[in-house]
Amino acid sequence: MEYFIEQAANYTECLNKIRLKYGDRVTILNQRSIRMGGFWGLFAKDGVEISGFTQNNYAKDVRIVSPSVSSQSIPQALESKKNMDFETERKKLVEMGTAGKKENPTWLKAMSDMADDVKLIKERLDKGGAAAERDEHPSLARLQEAMELNDFSSSFTQNIIERCKKEISFEGLSDYDAVQDKALEWIGESIRLYYKEEKFYKRPRIMVLVGPTGVGKTTTIAKLAAIFKIGSGNASPISFCMITIDAYRIGAKAQMEVYGDIMQVPVSYVEDYNDLKQAIAQYSSDMDMILVDTIGKSPRKSIELGEMKQLLDACGPSAEVHLALAATTKCSDIKEILRQFEPFNYQSVIITKLDETIRMGNVISALAEKGKLVSYITDGQKVPGDIQRASVVRFLINLEGFHVKRSKFEKLFPINESEQVQWRK
Repeated sequence: MEYFIEQAANYTECLNKIRLKYGDRVTILNQRSIRMGGFWGLFAKDGVEISGFTQNNYAKDVRIVSPSVSSQSIPQALESKKNMDFETERKKLVEMGTAGKKENPTWLKAMSDMADDVKLIKERLDKGGAAAERDEHPSLARLQEAMELNDFSSSFTQNIIERCKKEISFEGLSDYDAVQDKALEWIGESIRLYYKEEKFYKRPRIMVLVGPTGVGKTTTIAKLAAIFKIGSGNASPISFCMITIDAYRIGAKAQMEVYGDIMQVPVSYVEDYNDLKQAIAQYSSDMDMILVDTIGKSPRKSIELGEMKQLLDACGPSAEVHLALAATTKCSDIKEILRQFEPFNYQSVIITKLDETIRMGNVISALAEKGKLVSYITDGQKVPGDIQRASVVRFLINLEGFHVKRSKFEKLFPINESEQVQWRK
């Protein structure tokens, strides 16, 4: 029995090197990722190291390793050994040595040593030796790097990697494109859409936008107004007004007035609960929709958030609350914002400033882990324009380093493009 350790740039290259050097009758004991080459630790490259053993000539007739290893994968060959009765094989080997070579202690020792090695293989398999090979598979390492590149949270990334290990065969892992497609499918399944199906509303539909300072709430309100006033896609124009409680921010009032003038819709400014309640009562008989803009609040200022929540109670229990979040926010901060705004009972999240980042893993991870729905995405400053209903495909195509087959994923996750408002009788 001859032991070997070989290194190469990747698993396939290393395996081919072993077979060329030692033939097909080899048993893989271990595989690990290494750093190769370099000078004083610099310029080293990633590589793979595989160790195992091959049988010497005198052991040709001992069928410990299947002669057909070349026609099946190494993991399959190792798996077949699990079903062997290793103690029986050990005795058989020793009996063969005793019967055929009693006068040759070297032969007997070789047979006993080989039996010990077979037992060692069993122990490695029992301890998860095959699982270790799967854990260190280059495709999984590559997938993990791609997910980290996109700022997916560590827990979300680990869940995808673990699912790959459980649901994709070892042979399947060698096809990285297929592994990537499956991972994208699972990522897509984690994205929950607010407008997955048509919704019905009672007149007037009251839509409130809340969120931290600087995420673009006022601009988003104007974009939504354009969708419903001017019409978008198959949507018919509806009557609406805009109400803002953000009259204190410099330029906020003037900005809202400009949008109101352009779209020829009334704009009102309120300061407290009674003002808001009165404004809603005033518009309820004439308007299909009322859009309410709010003051940006830091999620750390719980007292101010509580005060704004009390003010917005004037909108009534049927009001929809949507939380605006910037795509540029890191994952941990998104989770904290989602938690701090929970008292507002927001129905969905609107992702803004998608055009300012090439990373989407932070948003996908946080929304999935908190179980939140997403309704709209904005990706620019144009009004009207630069806003669309959220779709799974829109998130996936924004991932860096993934090859997304758009037509395939549009079939898996159909886009509901209708903006038509359905009124409840």
